Amino acid sequence: MNNLLNIKTPAEAQAQELKSDFGLKNLGITNLRAAYWNLPVEALYEEIVFRNEGKLSHLGPIVVNTGKHNARAANDKFIVREPGSAEHVWWGEYNRPYDADKFEELFTRLQGFLQGRDLFIQDCFGGADPNYTLPVRIITEYAWQSLFARNMFILPETNEDYRRHVPQFTLISVPSFQSYPSIDGSPSTTLIALNFEQGLCIIGNTAYGGEVKKSIFTVLNYLLPLQNVMTMHCSANVGKDGDVALFFGLSGTGKTTLSADPERKLIGDDEHGWSDEGVFNFEAGSYAKVIQLSSTAEPQIFACTRKFGTILENVVYDPVTRLIDLDDDSITENTRASYPLEFIDNAVPEKKAGHPKNIILLTCDASGVMPPIARLTPDQALYYFISGYTSKVAGTEIGLGQEPEITFSTCFGAPFMVHHPNFYADLLKKKITRYGVNCWLLNTGWVGGPYGIGKRISIKYTRAMLSAALSGALSDVTYTKDPIFGFEVPEHCPGVPDDVLNPAIAWPSESEYKIRYRDLASRFIDNFRKFEDQTDRTVRNSGPKI
Repeated sequence: MNNLLNIKTPAEAQAQELKSDFGLKNLGITNLRAAYWNLPVEALYEEIVFRNEGKLSHLGPIVVNTGKHNARAANDKFIVREPGSAEHVWWGEYNRPYDADKFEELFTRLQGFLQGRDLFIQDCFGGADPNYTLPVRIITEYAWQSLFARNMFILPETNEDYRRHVPQFTLISVPSFQSYPSIDGSPSTTLIALNFEQGLCIIGNTAYGGEVKKSIFTVLNYLLPLQNVMTMHCSANVGKDGDVALFFGLSGTGKTTLSADPERKLIGDDEHGWSDEGVFNFEAGSYAKVIQLSSTAEPQIFACTRKFGTILENVVYDPVTRLIDLDDDSITENTRASYPLEFIDNAVPEKKAGHPKNIILLTCDASGVMPPIARLTPDQALYYFISGYTSKVAGTEIGLGQEPEITFSTCFGAPFMVHHPNFYADLLKKKITRYGVNCWLLNTGWVGGPYGIGKRISIKYTRAMLSAALSGALSDVTYTKDPIFGFEVPEHCPGVPDDVLNPAIAWPSESEYKIRYRDLASRFIDNFRKFEDQTDRTVRNSGPKI
């Protein structure tokens, strides 16, 4: 905020109470009007309302609008090419190189831009395992983004911990700061630039909270695999007997919904590491998609949209009654709620647990031909992990329309994976083999036809199939081997009609089903060709065969 009139704000008197000894001058940021250090939730609420950044809704959530960017600006994200990391980075569509000198010029201009302004700082950590945690500093222009960081990342425990905090990576988000394509070499005035050598990320011209979250995830995806930690775009929960389940998948496939199970404890809903000690969450919060959220199908997440401390991004509300409308997509399909994990009653306080017993690869198949559930061999699991097949749903990225878009996002999170996919796949293979993990493919997409003809599979049936897989109820049933894809499809599942398990039966035309079925198999084969040279033969041979 550029407080030109030097108006004293509600929390200004307490702004320095939790200041780190390692100040902003170490970053070359000086001459600010005010720096607000590590404000708690209540103080940030006061600042948000005072600055007119958001509005209070019924029962206490703060409602904010992220402006023109209500999804990730995937084409505006870059990684600085420098000697220390260049050989490790999988350069290409998602990891676009950015010139180191241009980054220096960009940062210098940002330092000048910030003079005389207010900034909010949250000192926190990425990673719940103390052996692998990353101290980070999130610097934001908006108070609500500071609350977002406080919700999403792991916080120091004491005032002394705040004072001694020294970040290894700093992220600066300034939505009012624009890049100049002619000067900065950027495709637009929006820019997300990560510099591993300097431990610095700059986000400009977008207020979308997901950019902050995913930038830190990208950093951890670079650093931790070099320490033999498998980094994963997945949710995780644990049963009463300590059996951990991982749910890999892109946004919109059901990671958050399916992992929030009242019968199991939630470890985390989006980003995790798998070390030799077990699984641990990278975050302290959840960033759940809430469009058309159901109080019956997703009661725990629904309850979080009615709690003080939750941030509701781009959710429509009535300014008179302050009631929110989760069914209204007039701003975006990608409405979001950010809240601390402790808002979920059965969340694991430590945010970590043992080694997985089951891995579930989630896919949202808009073609309507994939079975609702299938059992995979370890090599098949790696094939589908590298492929990362799903359908992008409306709103999760800029430029997506209403109709789902078939995509292959390697490792179920290509935009955030810095190393080559086979680097992650090799790590995953070693861990699956070492700990004897069961692997499943779970389709949360369409049945009875493609999008527009069929319908999305019932969450009731999906939960029943998942429960059967995790409990071992699918261990003794009869399976049919798919003639092209090779995975095994159960013929029976408790709580699910047998015809639901066979997608071909639900189609109005068997011939049309076979055409779509073979077409999807061809897409898998074509997509995997770019990985064949660096992939084990047994994994290559585990894909579909026409």
